[in-house]
Amino acid sequence: MLNRLLPHPTAPVEKASSVRERQVARNLPFRVRWRRDWQMVVLMIPGVVFLLLFFYVPILGNLVAFQDFQPYLGIMHSEWNGVQNFVNLYANPDFWDALRNTLILALAQLVLFFPVPLALALIVDSLVSNRIRRAFQTIAYLPHFLSWVLVIALFQQSLGGAGFVNNLLRQAGFDPIPFMTNPDTFPLLVVGQLVWKDAGWAMIIFLAALSSVDVALYEAAAADGAGRWRRLWHITLPSMRTVIVLLLILRIGDVLSVGFEQFILQRDSVGPGAAEVLDTFTYYAGVVGGDWSSGAAAGLAKGVISALLLWGANSIAHRLGEPGIFQKRGQS
Repeated sequence: MLNRLLPHPTAPVEKASSVRERQVARNLPFRVRWRRDWQMVVLMIPGVVFLLLFFYVPILGNLVAFQDFQPYLGIMHSEWNGVQNFVNLYANPDFWDALRNTLILALAQLVLFFPVPLALALIVDSLVSNRIRRAFQTIAYLPHFLSWVLVIALFQQSLGGAGFVNNLLRQAGFDPIPFMTNPDTFPLLVVGQLVWKDAGWAMIIFLAALSSVDVALYEAAAADGAGRWRRLWHITLPSMRTVIVLLLILRIGDVLSVGFEQFILQRDSVGPGAAEVLDTFTYYAGVVGGDWSSGAAAGLAKGVISALLLWGANSIAHRLGEPGIFQKRGQS
């Protein structure tokens, strides 16, 4: 069966020809490329302007991390103090507590949340009835459009001390369980909330990848006697490997951004020792506490670490033969 599923011998030839075509396209004169692609360039202008104004220009505010910033003086007139803000930050035990909580919660989300959208996509793809499939997708998408305030309120009404589940436990003669206020199980609660809210929305990309799998491969495998699980292992998952690696790289690069609203809304109920993450630490240190420089330093340190994680994960993907999210020019 596996011999019939191997790529056709002409695949390397087709790949080499596509590489040559891209190289020839890059060597065309600028005037020729402009005449061919000017419509696409014009369509890109609004998006580029949006990125410049709301993403790249605010990056200049990171200068505050190297200053003794005073709001009434502004960035141009505040005194420079080098890396003293970072020294103060790393000497602050609250920062290390926030970093520890962030890593614990990020690992929990990576291990427990990331496989769920893939599993949901496989379940939806296996449904025979289009009506059931559409209904399942609609139900799974809806929680994504709810705000975190409403999501936390729903969980509070369901799992809180006076919620539906604990009321049932009391009526049955059992003691209530502190689902929403137990610091030890808070990572599981956070992942559960995230799965309920965003797992359905995250499976869209996996569904798109599944739709591109050649049906003839399944037919050939079934003709050779492969069951559903062998077709899943030898056809479906290998066909989705590039997409899975791509999303995993993006998730690793964003691993320190475990969330803000979700944690600040539950910080008082479980305590800062369990719910304080880098995002909330930056908010309370910089905005609430008025130490703008320390908050900026914490945010900049988080951004640098995330960029290094993204670069490292992408490099590992290249070594494993995957394209990753970016490549050197000339690679394919």
